[in-house]
Amino acid sequence: MSARLSTVVIDCRSPQVLADFWSRILGWRVVDVGDEGWIEIGDGDRNGTNMLFEPVEEPKAGKNRVHVDLNPLGVEQTDELDRLLGLGAVRVDIGQGEQTWVVLADPEGNEFCLLRDRVDDPANA
Repeated sequence: MSARLSTVVIDCRSPQVLADFWSRILGWRVVDVGDEGWIEIGDGDRNGTNMLFEPVEEPKAGKNRVHVDLNPLGVEQTDELDRLLGLGAVRVDIGQGEQTWVVLADPEGNEFCLLRDRVDDPANA
């Protein structure tokens, strides 16, 4: 027996802002919207993993205990880094020192990493 990761839930103050940001980064679209204000995005594959942005009142406090790692798809890390920064990501220092990955944050300060290893086959992304 096993389980499948279906949704990564992110508490946030502005679900629409983060849904737009992450949709542009991942090439995903909105797949569901709740009356309570949450927004879910995904690639439309019913067996894929989605992201759900859940509205909360309090701002982010401290370093994330869970974060997302991204591989550049079809481009080198430097090219993808330029694209992510252009979409509104910012570099952050969480004490990582010199590494092969780059630590970034989304518009609400949630950290994520851009890894060095390029993926050329979207099926392996």
